[in-house]
Amino acid sequence: MTKRIRLRDVVEDDLPIFYAHQLDPDAVQMAAFPSRPRDAFMAHWARILANADSIEQTIVVDGQVAGNIVCYEQDGEREVGYWLGKEYWGQGVATEALAQLLAQVQTRPLYAHVVQHNIASRRVLEKCGFRVVREETGLPDSSGAPVEELILILS
Repeated sequence: MTKRIRLRDVVEDDLPIFYAHQLDPDAVQMAAFPSRPRDAFMAHWARILANADSIEQTIVVDGQVAGNIVCYEQDGEREVGYWLGKEYWGQGVATEALAQLLAQVQTRPLYAHVVQHNIASRRVLEKCGFRVVREETGLPDSSGAPVEELILILS
């Protein structure tokens, strides 16, 4: 059965679902990004939603909130990022959501950061035309170990 994947604007009722997604220990390990306490998470999303220069979309699969995808400016570069609930991993959802976002966002170049060990996310980006341009040592993970990141670009 083919899944129906669409993007729509983020609404406040999506935030508790996004919050639960970022609590998943496997997702935290995969992204090498620590989950936030509820108040900090909600404050973070309040800042994201207040930023007129960013695009925030909810990924909806067969009518269910599956995750989110964003495009924003950081350090003078337009970046994309996404977070998907674990139950939607490995089904092509992130790839389709990114393809839909890229059809909306005409700005190029676009950048993405992915930790080296997150091969699935790197594949999503590469399927959508991103290519690795450099490696960097990023912020430490929750254990304090430096995180090796790949920087990808879509020209």
